[in-house]
Amino acid sequence: MSTDTSEPDTSQPDTREPASVVSAEQQAREAELTARVLASFDGTADPRLRQLMQAAVRHLHAFLREVRLSEDEWQRGIEFLTAAGHITDERRQEFILLSDTLGASMQTIAINNEAYADATEATVFGPFFVEDAPLVQLGGDIAGGAKGQPCWVEGTVVDTGGKPVPGARIEVWEADEDGRYDLQYDDDRRAGRGHLFSADDGSYRFWAVTPTPYPIPYDGPVGKMLEATGRSPMRASHLHFMVSAEGLRTLVTHIFVRGDDRLESDSVFGVKESLVRDFAGQAAGTPTPDGRDLGEMTWSRVRFDIVLAPGGA
Repeated sequence: MSTDTSEPDTSQPDTREPASVVSAEQQAREAELTARVLASFDGTADPRLRQLMQAAVRHLHAFLREVRLSEDEWQRGIEFLTAAGHITDERRQEFILLSDTLGASMQTIAINNEAYADATEATVFGPFFVEDAPLVQLGGDIAGGAKGQPCWVEGTVVDTGGKPVPGARIEVWEADEDGRYDLQYDDDRRAGRGHLFSADDGSYRFWAVTPTPYPIPYDGPVGKMLEATGRSPMRASHLHFMVSAEGLRTLVTHIFVRGDDRLESDSVFGVKESLVRDFAGQAAGTPTPDGRDLGEMTWSRVRFDIVLAPGGA
């Protein structure tokens, strides 16, 4: 590899030949290298690991050869990944953001959550879930002081046969009206998240805040990538769910706000039409389902009925 560290001349167009017109001798050299790298994994004891490593090599080398990657571009790619590592910490996972914005997260979810009857569709997990969300009783408030318009959320959890699922664990989390999750603040607040359990008839209900759109963190390398490619960092308004019950497939999903103009351009490709819901606005003074007094505040309500696939689906 060249050790020339001077800045490349970007004033002229790239005149490197496409792979289709590379000489036969050069193509043979490149193919021979790929074959040697693939063979280096032949002795891998774990067959699945061997399959993963060899497939990764094949696709990576094919990419390099297709685009005729320059040494400067290779270096810039290394710098990008290094920067993603440096900005990642216990509160922020830049590599999840990268996976999300390249559609890799959604593709992995699609592969691992095959369509089954009328089971609710899955979508991206996101980087802001935590394990220790507070327990909220049925009808309780997950907002925990998070700013935003109150929102009543209700529904049922059933299996694909329509049988109610009692005791399903429902994890819920969301951003506040400023578009920030509790983890993005410098204090130790727990707000906009909680977990509860479905009732004997599979029903659930809780208060939250009406979802609003917000940008994924864009002050790091992923944000620079989006800017350079003319893409928006904005996510469509949504509320996160993770629902689990014994013998059934764990569901990680969102619901989205119908009418949000970002549904078609969600930065992590998470929107599915089946997950778009009407968040019906309620005027101040409208009686609430549980008799809660909201004074002069407006509020909204939404219904989300959840269908869980069998555990082996």
